[in-house]
Amino acid sequence: MRKHGTQLFLGLLGALLLASTAFAGGDVAAGEQKAAVCASCHGATGESIAPDYPVLAGQHQSYLEHALKAYRSGARNNPIMAAFVATLSDEDIADLSAYFAAQEGLFTLKR
Repeated sequence: MRKHGTQLFLGLLGALLLASTAFAGGDVAAGEQKAAVCASCHGATGESIAPDYPVLAGQHQSYLEHALKAYRSGARNNPIMAAFVATLSDEDIADLSAYFAAQEGLFTLKR
């Protein structure tokens, strides 16, 4: 009985590790190249140039990906962001999210 419980635990732990690794995709260097258009409002490293625009630097990568996909799908309504994200692929979104998450900015707990 104990062996079965250990195997189940290790299997669940492995699945969780695989899921978190797959979710944390994105290429920081590629994201930096793609972020030029974002700089006009959010600053080159995600430190916004005006209080009306959110700080992206240091934000959780998963949140940034979720937000960009929501703008792209129309679930979040912002005409300016909708125009910018309309042509982004999932890879573009992952790269941009990885880049901004890697920047120093907001105080976030990195897990």
